[in-house]
Amino acid sequence: MTDVRDRELPRFSLDDAALLRDPYPVYRRLRAAGPLCRGGPAQWVVTRYDEVSRLLKDRRLGRAFPVEFQEMSVGAGPAVDFLRGIVIDRDPPDHTRLRRLLTKALPPTAVRTLSGLIGDLVDELLTAAEERGSFDAVTDLAQPLPVLVMSTLLGIPHSDRAEVMRRSLDVAKAFAVFIPEEERAAAHDGVRWLRAYLRGLLRERLADPGDDLLSAIALARDDEHRPLTEEETVDNALFLYYAGFETTTNLIATGCHALIHHPDEQRRLRADRTLMPTALEEFLRWDAPIHTTTRLTLEPVEVGGRTIRPNRVVVLLLASANFDERQFTDPERLDLARRPNAHLSFGGGAHHCLGAMLARVEGAAVFGRLLDRPGLLEPAGEADWQPSAAGFRFPFCAYRSIPVARTT
Repeated sequence: MTDVRDRELPRFSLDDAALLRDPYPVYRRLRAAGPLCRGGPAQWVVTRYDEVSRLLKDRRLGRAFPVEFQEMSVGAGPAVDFLRGIVIDRDPPDHTRLRRLLTKALPPTAVRTLSGLIGDLVDELLTAAEERGSFDAVTDLAQPLPVLVMSTLLGIPHSDRAEVMRRSLDVAKAFAVFIPEEERAAAHDGVRWLRAYLRGLLRERLADPGDDLLSAIALARDDEHRPLTEEETVDNALFLYYAGFETTTNLIATGCHALIHHPDEQRRLRADRTLMPTALEEFLRWDAPIHTTTRLTLEPVEVGGRTIRPNRVVVLLLASANFDERQFTDPERLDLARRPNAHLSFGGGAHHCLGAMLARVEGAAVFGRLLDRPGLLEPAGEADWQPSAAGFRFPFCAYRSIPVARTT
């Protein structure tokens, strides 16, 4: 077996401008070279479906990164403490306890009941855009809708929502692989402000619980009748708020972009709404809301005939795996009836996305209400990317603008 220090591996670099323009040809080239390539220092990148799928479930890889790793990415401060406290970055048994309590607070049955509320919000946003005479799939729909949904779920007062949203976008910087020095203060300030805000809101809920998600998280108890601590409740409520709009925003945006650039598939879905479940899964595969996820090796792990040593960062290219020719027939074709479609856009294993069901419910409401209205959706201009804090669209696939026209 060859040691992973072998220098012949291809390299995945965020400095490659082609990744911002269109990462999929880069992914194709890397997959063709093998399942493993080099990243940054002590970092390895996995490109193919079988290997990514297996490693998502491999308990020899964890999510609890050393504090030094997070400080290298974001700098010392509140954002590091926040990252170390949220469910996504904890390993068992802490992860198991947190996830179970958060799932109790927002069970799948409760998520399914939100469909009508979400549909009404979609109609309000679409009507307002039509009255203005223009429609941007991002600014008029993909961005405001998930924020409205998560704000309603958490019981955030209307008067506070704009500031909470603005601060949350600053917190989003903390999830980048590396934050430029000049943007780090905003991430730390965002965490500091939102922690104080949510702590005040939490204490109000504890004194007078409501039917909102924050009250449910505060009142949840584990099998030994223990609640989350105040710090765990605040940080994980903040994480759920952020995760609830980031992933869904990108699903709505990429789905709209796919529809307007594939009119035959749009007509197909408009004519047969029973395709909506498979269409949603294909939108998720076609351009994953989250392109990458990372793990830390806890033990030696073999990938592609090479051994990755402990304490190495492994970047799993979810979006590349979703286009792997070994798994998907004709993966570069959008097929809204694709079956099977075991994409990896929501990750897998113990860290499978907590908000997956909510994203699907919102997506179904959005695309259903969009297609209920007459006229074919088509491009009204060039779509514009939203660069990440590091200058690229990783880990999230983010649009700044998608102008849309509707034929009469």
